[in-house]
Amino acid sequence: MPRTVIIGAGLAGLACARRLTDAGVTCIVLESSDGVGGRARTDTLEGFQLDRGFQVFLTGYPEARRTLNYAALDLKPFHPGAMIRYGGRFHRVSDPLRCPQDLLSTLFNPIGSFTDKYLVFRLRRNALQHRLCSVAGGSARPTSERLRSYGFSEAMLTRFFQPFLSGVFLEVALATPCWVFEHVWAAFSRGVTALPRKGMGAIAQQLSAALPPGTIRLNQRVRRIDRANVLLESGETLSGDALVIATDDETASQLRGEGASGGETRDSTTLYFDAPAPPQHGPWLMLNGDGNGPVNTVCVLSEVAPSYAPNGRALISTTVTDHKERYDDLPDVVREFLRSWFGRQVDEWRHLRTDRIRRALPPVDLLPSSESGTPSRVADGLYLCGDYRESGTLDGALVSGRKAAETVLADHAMV
Repeated sequence: MPRTVIIGAGLAGLACARRLTDAGVTCIVLESSDGVGGRARTDTLEGFQLDRGFQVFLTGYPEARRTLNYAALDLKPFHPGAMIRYGGRFHRVSDPLRCPQDLLSTLFNPIGSFTDKYLVFRLRRNALQHRLCSVAGGSARPTSERLRSYGFSEAMLTRFFQPFLSGVFLEVALATPCWVFEHVWAAFSRGVTALPRKGMGAIAQQLSAALPPGTIRLNQRVRRIDRANVLLESGETLSGDALVIATDDETASQLRGEGASGGETRDSTTLYFDAPAPPQHGPWLMLNGDGNGPVNTVCVLSEVAPSYAPNGRALISTTVTDHKERYDDLPDVVREFLRSWFGRQVDEWRHLRTDRIRRALPPVDLLPSSESGTPSRVADGLYLCGDYRESGTLDGALVSGRKAAETVLADHAMV
């Protein structure tokens, strides 16, 4: 029976360990930080739950459905749609199949034409039927080209798709491959967008809780690897029959002694504010459809999941559009901009934290050109997994972890 060493206790590493453990394989997971989850972690600050950067969970992800216990996560759904800030006011854009009461406001708002609204329905159908990329002319085609070829108006592209998808993909050019867009859009369409009651970190906690005690070792930084052998900074050496590197692409390249993995990084910047009252009631995602100013999205997280804030307080997250620019007074810049949205109440908001997440998503250039993903085995006894090996999503991390484990099992004739 092979002994497997896994470097990284993010979602990919945990999914890999879980699959191996279920097959009876002994494994050890080495994590350099003080907790599991990688980028999917949640901190508690003064009674507020702060995810590391604004994140949401799509229940329509197929691998997540197979892997996670949704009932135990106690998921709190967003409204199926968004509030678009355009022309000095908010406009509701809802899924009419789930919210027929919003049909008229969705049809007659200035976010797009009647044709645009019909095309959104077609987009949903084609994504669910796995026809979006075949109609588009190829799975590797950029999302922006696909949307334009679909016939959407410039108004719909700039007022809805640009702010919405740039928040999802963390890149304004929408160069993400069509197949990834199809995967994500289908997940939005078949399920709900939600937050776990205990934060996004609860997903990693659920995965790690299924592993035998002692499987995960925290605060274990790896100095170097030699085939399936791992030398820790502490000087300890661990040996196994298989080594799985379940880190981000940059760390994986460094451990393998390669150069930089390349590609433009997809970073995220999220500001959290404590407010005495929500500026907008209801579980809404608010988008900047005007395309001006520093803010891309706003969400009152405590309106989605009340557990995110203490009683009588509201937790507000804002994501900024220009991740490369560094404002020394960014909280003040954001508040000043949002006065035009919510009035003087923003002066009462207290800045809690700013999360600048480098490589929040892998570079677009590293994503596979099709949904078949990237093979896990890169050398005898050495395997890679991580979201960059698949779709660059939470679901992709889970898929890659499972695939790496199943490759290990196959190589040792255990499947």
